[in-house]
Amino acid sequence: MARKPIKKTGAQASARPGARAGGVRELRRRGSGAATVYQTLKNEILNMSMAPGDPLDETGLSRRFGMSRTPVREALMRLVGEGLAHTLPNRNTVVSTIDFLSMPAYLDALTLMYRLSARLAAERRTEADLASIREQQRRFADAVRRADALGMLETNREFHLAIAMAGGNKYYNELFSKLLNEGMRVLRAYYLSYGDRLPEEYVDEHEAIIAAIERRDSERADALARQHALQIVKRIESFIAPNFSGAMPLGVAAGR
Repeated sequence: MARKPIKKTGAQASARPGARAGGVRELRRRGSGAATVYQTLKNEILNMSMAPGDPLDETGLSRRFGMSRTPVREALMRLVGEGLAHTLPNRNTVVSTIDFLSMPAYLDALTLMYRLSARLAAERRTEADLASIREQQRRFADAVRRADALGMLETNREFHLAIAMAGGNKYYNELFSKLLNEGMRVLRAYYLSYGDRLPEEYVDEHEAIIAAIERRDSERADALARQHALQIVKRIESFIAPNFSGAMPLGVAAGR
């Protein structure tokens, strides 16, 4: 007697190679969707087309990007992790405000980490570390030549983090990463003050820091990093300070 074919259950059917491949493809699509939403919103936040305090509504963003809320939620969580978005007590998400009143303390901490990361890198770097630092510098210089403001933001961040990684202290690295993330919109305004055409001297300053790190000259690396940070700080202060008596720049009201 011929045996009747056994009908596979849903669980058995899903275990087939084709079903597994479909699941992997779906995960990849979802991951790609989250990356697209994240990068688009990040660019809009950094370019100030989305102002501090603007809502980031999951439902509205799902409609805008034509995808489910899951990848949108993943993108928003990533933005929150980088300090560009903030989740309110009612669980709504908004673009983070910029606390200009705390800017002096922020710039002080940033300057310290520029110096400390360069000093430790000079003391502890490996050849692999130097290669990574040089690669980020190459990308930064290319972005400067193309007047690509968002590219400069990303590659400048990666350049300084590569230096921090060479220092080998994960706690310093976490702090420095947080500071760099929080300051990206302020640095965006810094680039705007140059019309997004950053002078080549800032590329040269990076090169001088790399040379000191390569020579393992920690004192020189520290001094150059301090000088590099202070010229940024002075220019930021020059266009922020006049606004403390009135409306804050970048769409942020005083005391908000």
